[in-house]
Amino acid sequence: MSENIIIVGSSGAIGSGFVRYYENQNPSNVIYSLSRKKIEYSNVNIKNVLIDIEDEETIKSAASICSEQGTFDKIIIATGVLHDENLSPEKSFRYLDKEKLERVFSINTFGPAIISRYFIPLLNKEKSSFLGFLSARVGSISDNRIGGWYSYRASKAALNMIIKSLSIEVARNNSNVIIAGLHPGTVDSNLSNPFQKNVADGKLFTPDYSIEKMTSVIDNLTSQNSGDCFAWDGERIEF
Repeated sequence: MSENIIIVGSSGAIGSGFVRYYENQNPSNVIYSLSRKKIEYSNVNIKNVLIDIEDEETIKSAASICSEQGTFDKIIIATGVLHDENLSPEKSFRYLDKEKLERVFSINTFGPAIISRYFIPLLNKEKSSFLGFLSARVGSISDNRIGGWYSYRASKAALNMIIKSLSIEVARNNSNVIIAGLHPGTVDSNLSNPFQKNVADGKLFTPDYSIEKMTSVIDNLTSQNSGDCFAWDGERIEF
């Protein structure tokens, strides 16, 4: 049976991998590919919609366009930033910078939260539906053993709290929804590239492998799992 699916952040390594996966799973799936960049697809069932997760008006507009399709079975927010030409994870509190903190939170926390506001009403209420966010194990407060990476850790910890709060509220009106965080592992991508030398053998995943594992996790979740965060191997990550 075909599904209606939204992938936010479809120009990234993981987001584009989700699009490929669900297209290959069933070419009849209707996939809305949301990204900052225009992407051309040969499959007419894949529709590219422009969005900037730091611009609420584009989020609102994208949700309006997607609503023309009706309701959706899966919405996956595959966005995030760890570094760019102006950002790098802080090794010490001495590197904390207000503007850089705001930038990381804008993309990793505020953007997904505002997407939730406009896209949650599009989730299917008649059967099980899924809203997933790319989180990270380093966003776990209880798992923090070495410190550092202040803005990234804090932004993902804040995202985990938003996931938990959303799961409680949305369940009151939609008992079929599952809202969860997903930790993809360390994926061979632009995000992880500067840090790959520190990755243990066998722990650097291709995007396709990570997505295959995460989709298996998604398929095995129930409403009892809503509000939690799960690693690529199905392990529940403590907040």
